[in-house]
Amino acid sequence: MGLRPNLLTRRTAGVASTTLALLLSTAAVGVVPAASAFSAAPGEVCVEPADVHSDARMKPGGGAKHEPNELTLAETREREADLAAALRERARFRAGAGATTMAATVTIPVVVHVIQENSTRTGGNIPDSMINSQISVLNQSFSGATGGASTAFSFQLQTINRVTNPSWYPIVQGSSAERSMKNSLRTGGKNTLNIYLGELSDSLLGWATFPTRKLNSMDGVVVLSESLPGGTATNYNQGDTGTHEVGHWLNLYHTFQGGCSGSGDSVSDTAAEASPAYQCPTGRDTCTAPGTDPITNFMDYTYDSCMYQFTAGQASRMLTAWNAYRAA
Repeated sequence: MGLRPNLLTRRTAGVASTTLALLLSTAAVGVVPAASAFSAAPGEVCVEPADVHSDARMKPGGGAKHEPNELTLAETREREADLAAALRERARFRAGAGATTMAATVTIPVVVHVIQENSTRTGGNIPDSMINSQISVLNQSFSGATGGASTAFSFQLQTINRVTNPSWYPIVQGSSAERSMKNSLRTGGKNTLNIYLGELSDSLLGWATFPTRKLNSMDGVVVLSESLPGGTATNYNQGDTGTHEVGHWLNLYHTFQGGCSGSGDSVSDTAAEASPAYQCPTGRDTCTAPGTDPITNFMDYTYDSCMYQFTAGQASRMLTAWNAYRAA
């Protein structure tokens, strides 16, 4: 597939024109009103899940105690069955309400929580400019401006919430501290993207929860703060960890989910891939099925400089999941 042309130029331009990107995002059809961005939908309540499956992105050689990186075959079958059930449930609801159309364009309100150990940069106190640049990267990536398929989604930053709490720093995936953090900070309904930034445990770059039919307090995305554009995470500091994790939040699996067999990542236009790809491999082809490995896809593990696309199938899957799980 080749590497995207002029990526660094595009990303630099995106950083410099954040205000324009945010203004453009508000012009999309289907903007969520600000008044509803911070309140759950009628009848929608936060519940404590017995088990919340999450997905992660990690550096080469990294490892997490709870291995949030890939679902088992049984877990993916459970998720696919739940998606089908949720779609049927939504269809019955819309029929009863006399509404037959589903959202085709969505602007997602974003709340960013910056978790700090102290007021220094090394203690997690990153500047607002990095966060604004991350929102710009999300809008470029999901619009297809970097070279991939255009999706239905754009992102509008609502607020930046800074919290100094050494007991939450670093953020440890699957810990009681993570649960306490999210119980205390998460805001909005199922349509609101909560992003938690800070230093992370176990060499992880980030993780995210998949959508569920009932809102729970763990819902959201956790991202290494120095992976934002202009950060210090070498090879992973152009904002694509954020894009990757939001993809999971919108119900995408890794491109290497399921390896070479079965339904893989449940998207027909991403070639099968036996295992994660790291760095920027050329001509990697780990499965006998047609197509080389999708190393330029946002849902692989390659360097940010190699990632530039979602496929049309992934765009369709995300919109289907939005209408099933997160639409008002």
